[in-house]
Amino acid sequence: MKTMYTIGAKATGGRNGHVKSENGIIDIEVRHPKALGGANDDYANPEMLFAAGYSACFDSALNLVIQKSKKKTGTTSVTAKVSIGQIENGGFGLAVELDVNIPDVSLEEAEELTAQAHQVCPYSNATRGNIEVKLNTTNK
Repeated sequence: MKTMYTIGAKATGGRNGHVKSENGIIDIEVRHPKALGGANDDYANPEMLFAAGYSACFDSALNLVIQKSKKKTGTTSVTAKVSIGQIENGGFGLAVELDVNIPDVSLEEAEELTAQAHQVCPYSNATRGNIEVKLNTTNK
C-alpha cells in the first residue's frame, strides 16, 4: 500500500477510559454502553466510533463512484449500525449493517452504485472476509 495519510489516537483505560487523537480533535471519555454492563448510554464507545468512521468513509466512496459514473443523484446518506457479540471461540466479534440512500436514481442503479462503493471503501476492504457486512439500499 502506498500510504497517503496517517493519524494516531491513544486510548487509556480501555472501554472505561479516554481516547484522544494525536491532533486533539477527538478528546473524549469512552464507557461501556448500558447493554454491555455500563451505567448508561451517555458516552461514546468503540462501536459508535467505528460506525461514525465507516458511515463517513462509505459515503465518500459512494460519492466518488457516483462522480465517476456521471450519474445525477440527490444527496446521499449512509447509516452504519455496528453490533458486537460473542463468537464461537469465546472471543468477541463485530457485524455491520449499512443503510445506504441514493435518491433520484432507480433502485437497481442505487444497488449497483452501493456495490461499487463497497469495493472502493477502505473500511469495506479492511473488513471483507473478517466480519459480516450487510448492505441495504434505498432510493427515496
